[in-house]
Amino acid sequence: MASLTKRLGLFLDVVQQGSFSKAASLHDMDNSLLSKQIKKLEADLGVQLLNRSTRSFSLTSAGEDILEQAQVLMETLTQIQNIADSYQSEPRGNIRITSSINFGQQYLQPVISQFMKQYPNVKVTLSLDDKRADIISEHFDVAFRLGKLTDSNLVAKKIAKTHFAIVASEAFIAEHGQPATPEALIRLPAVIYNNGNVCLDQLLLSTPPDSDSYKVYTMQGNYHVSDVRSLINAVTDGLGYAMIDLFNLDKPIIESKLVPLLTEYGLSTVDTGIYAIYPHRKPTMLISEFIKAVQEHIGTPPFWLEYMPNYQKMYKGN
Repeated sequence: MASLTKRLGLFLDVVQQGSFSKAASLHDMDNSLLSKQIKKLEADLGVQLLNRSTRSFSLTSAGEDILEQAQVLMETLTQIQNIADSYQSEPRGNIRITSSINFGQQYLQPVISQFMKQYPNVKVTLSLDDKRADIISEHFDVAFRLGKLTDSNLVAKKIAKTHFAIVASEAFIAEHGQPATPEALIRLPAVIYNNGNVCLDQLLLSTPPDSDSYKVYTMQGNYHVSDVRSLINAVTDGLGYAMIDLFNLDKPIIESKLVPLLTEYGLSTVDTGIYAIYPHRKPTMLISEFIKAVQEHIGTPPFWLEYMPNYQKMYKGN
């Protein structure tokens, strides 16, 4: 029964991933070994599950019916494991985590180092990529997401607000002057974050400054960059202004000779935040304790607000 369950899990991964190679990589297996396991599953069940060609596959009628039940079985086994884990005295087991690169390096890694020292029976896999992973199909236990929630079928816990600011270097201001209005700002060159999935080239500012009415302004710039650290370095070097979230800072702006711009205007966050996202309504002790550790490390309010003095009085209390 154990081998049958394992092979059903592999079959489920092949279908969810859409290829044998992607499914094999999830388990550090060779494609040929995975293919043999699926053939053994078909032999055990006495039915063909997949129609194979050289480059693709499709489900047979039997495969479609068995896939549906395999999904139910795997969800039930996960729930059983979650119940068992909740009775443990301390976190133990494996946790697979994914997040954006900068957030993972700057905020998750220090927590992971301390967490693994505190709980030696925990094994962590951390995957960092600015392009969002599919939590379910890639078997992640928790993802840390920045921005606006889109995965309605997942459970989300907000661990911090987003705190946007528009910044430029002192050298950039000396060259171009201090913009007094959004119209003056967008005439200046910008450094724009663009990772293929997300392009932050628009500012939503109150107009006039003390109004509750907001207007979209589109930034113009010759430099688009997919890495936050490179974006901040480019702003520091005077290539342009940028909109940043304060969590991307690693030191006070005065040390980087950066200046906040248009601080008397409201700058909308459009209901964004920093979230821990996981697939089950009752997370295991391991997942709950790790999320708690991240939140405690960040603090409430988050410690990065100290990097921009008087931020709470800027951007209409953004």
